[in-house]
Amino acid sequence: MRRDGAMEPGYALAGYRVAPRADRQDWQDTALPSTGLVSLSDCVVDLMPVDPNGWDDWFASPQEAEIARDQAGKPGLHVLAVGFATADVPGLLADIADGGWDTAAGGLPERLARHERFPHAGGQRLGFELVGFDSGRWHTWTCLGGLVADVRRATGVQPGQWGLIQDEQDARRAAQWLTGSGLGDPKVLLWAAALLTDVTRALNAATP
Repeated sequence: MRRDGAMEPGYALAGYRVAPRADRQDWQDTALPSTGLVSLSDCVVDLMPVDPNGWDDWFASPQEAEIARDQAGKPGLHVLAVGFATADVPGLLADIADGGWDTAAGGLPERLARHERFPHAGGQRLGFELVGFDSGRWHTWTCLGGLVADVRRATGVQPGQWGLIQDEQDARRAAQWLTGSGLGDPKVLLWAAALLTDVTRALNAATP
């Protein structure tokens, strides 16, 4: 959502993650906050899986994610809505397909292919995380050594509150530079700025 509460224009819904906040690890960049880090990547946070086998951790709806969060009975879990700029979706889908995840299989690539609008006007917009797909998982720029410092030196863009980039244009510019640099190779070749919104409060507020 924008700060005025309107729907995010130009963003497609990827899905929902249920995750705690994290503390900065000793292998992460010291420019990151020491506590309260937000991420959609299981490299950084312990994600709640959708299925018992743990093969999928993308929930299709905020209601499903909220039910799973409640059933877990663990404090500090949040429901994160994740979106990508529609301009980035074709490249992401091609990258995901190269990684062996077909859009026909359902889940995240199917939602992106449908260009579902990022719908949340009642959540808390947290910022943007640079992420990339690799063989079924999503890496974040904060988990691969030195990338935060590399981006900062090259573009001046750095993480702020929650360890996220707060400005959309800065995030997209940083993702483009990181892709062009090839520094994520061999794990990530294509980087994108994921929009993260915490919808936990919105859901709780709407519950009688």
